[in-house]
Amino acid sequence: MRTSIATVCLSGTLAEKLRAAADAGFDGVEIFEQDLVVSPHSPEQIRDRAAELGLTLDLYQPFRDLLSVEEDVFQDNLRRLESKFQLMQRLGMDQILVCSNVATATVDDDEVRVDQLRRAGELAERYGCYISYEALAWGKYVNTYQHAYDIVAKVDHPHVGTCLDSFHILSRGDDPSGIADMDPAKIFFLQLADAPSMEMGILPWSRHHRVFPGEGDFDLKYFMEQVAKSGYDGPVSLEIFNDKFREADVARTAIDGLRSLIWLADKTAGRVPDSQMEFPQLADAQAPRGFDFVELRTGRLGEVTRALHQLGFSLGGYHQSKPEFQAWVQGDVRIIVEDEGPTGGATAVTGLGVIVDDATAAAERAISLKATPVPRVTGEDEEDLHPVYTPSGSELYFCGPGPDGKGRTWVPEFGFDPEDITSGNADKALINSVHHIALAQPRHTAAETRLFYSSVLGLDSAAPEFLSSPAGLVHKQAIEGEKVHFTVSAAPEGSEQGGFFAENYPEHITFQTDDVFAVAQRAVQRGLKMLAIPENYYDDLAARFGLEPAFIARIKEFNICYDRSDNGEYLHFYTAPFGNTFFEVAEQRGDYSGFGWADEPIRLAAQYRALRDDVRGIPR
Repeated sequence: MRTSIATVCLSGTLAEKLRAAADAGFDGVEIFEQDLVVSPHSPEQIRDRAAELGLTLDLYQPFRDLLSVEEDVFQDNLRRLESKFQLMQRLGMDQILVCSNVATATVDDDEVRVDQLRRAGELAERYGCYISYEALAWGKYVNTYQHAYDIVAKVDHPHVGTCLDSFHILSRGDDPSGIADMDPAKIFFLQLADAPSMEMGILPWSRHHRVFPGEGDFDLKYFMEQVAKSGYDGPVSLEIFNDKFREADVARTAIDGLRSLIWLADKTAGRVPDSQMEFPQLADAQAPRGFDFVELRTGRLGEVTRALHQLGFSLGGYHQSKPEFQAWVQGDVRIIVEDEGPTGGATAVTGLGVIVDDATAAAERAISLKATPVPRVTGEDEEDLHPVYTPSGSELYFCGPGPDGKGRTWVPEFGFDPEDITSGNADKALINSVHHIALAQPRHTAAETRLFYSSVLGLDSAAPEFLSSPAGLVHKQAIEGEKVHFTVSAAPEGSEQGGFFAENYPEHITFQTDDVFAVAQRAVQRGLKMLAIPENYYDDLAARFGLEPAFIARIKEFNICYDRSDNGEYLHFYTAPFGNTFFEVAEQRGDYSGFGWADEPIRLAAQYRALRDDVRGIPR
């Protein structure tokens, strides 16, 4: 499968975009006209630079408002088109994207369009060029892919074909199944874009909110299946208009884009085994059996280890070759704490270990999806946990199962046996597992993070939710497997409060227990500072659920929050934040499914006050 990306997807200069696309591993690029117009480099220099980088120049775009016009206007349009063919010859490229007319169309007649497009094709042939005709979803007379294809079929010229764009097709709700019956020789180019479901006009939706495949709500797997069935074997390109992408790091965005194409190709390969496109072969996703460990780094060691002790964790030991790492254990939960010294630096989640059946295959899949291996020296008698970097710079470890299937094959490196610590006193094992990891990301990288974990680990994305905070709406979305759950939050950024909150938005680890009251009571007795929940919350809780006063008094005593679904209950409390991290302890009763997000506005408001107080000295 030949991959390509439109330069409009990326930030920076045209030269920087070409470099990023090549470094990420794309085969080619589409040249967006404005990127060339503002470049100080000549077309010949751009052509030569692309060749040096090993990139093909696949498509020049866009050429607007060619058809559906009176003859005098069309003659001027042909003049414009000829100048572009001459430019393309200097660039060393041969295909141009022609969009259906939006602004100047006055003649609604397919016979006129066919005649005009045929004459444009004849002009293209004289220059050795090809025209890809695309229906814009908001085109005045031509706005569906089938209409554009019908026109191309009637033109019946070897230098005229159609361009299929997933956004223009799926944003209208059109059925892409007709693509499977198209003549592949008439499909000249394929552009892919995903998008979140939004209630707004198609044009602003397209210009500002497209995302890479797998990061939105379109069914691109089905769309790509129809393309593969048609027999198309040309470039598979990304065309993403997104304000945040054009502000983000160009190299990181390019890698995210290629990962999305590899993920989509992997999903399509199994649906169309005899496709003309050679899809990349990935190792099967390894369904995680659970979290093996969570790694924290802190410049506030005493604060973190004190909270762990208060929650019932015991110090297992120090790493045999890296004594700055210590392991804290309770039940099947293992927290690795890296002491960076008394710097006062914020506590952060820096690594996650997941238990998989085949750690080597899991790491191979991650690397195929453009994850970078972590350079690490593994000492004698130390486990190779195959770490890779996540997009945010944290590390993801793949841990093979131990004899009991629970991982922890690396534990001897810390000089202890978990059973020696947790089985001697049953009270210490009140916490028994990691329920989920809550990741926090800037708004422009949240979708990238979700795609990374879902593609590498074979997880599924749930529907997004928007929850209120004092700084604005927080976008939250879960990515889940049978045994492993993540949530990804994107804090608001568009105001002074939002910028502050996005910069300081905390991540957290949620621990699972069968008795939240026992954990809370023990923690309070040991001096744990919990996140204070306001009295108003409990008054509202009693009114919403009709809870007994005695029960309300009991959960209020320990700052425990409560949620209920049709099938169960969720009781949970939060520690006060230490830096940008905190712990949550949760008890699920019955078949409750979820993460207690009904209580998120309460938590966010309380943490916002605490963070403002800690960082800026502003009264709560």
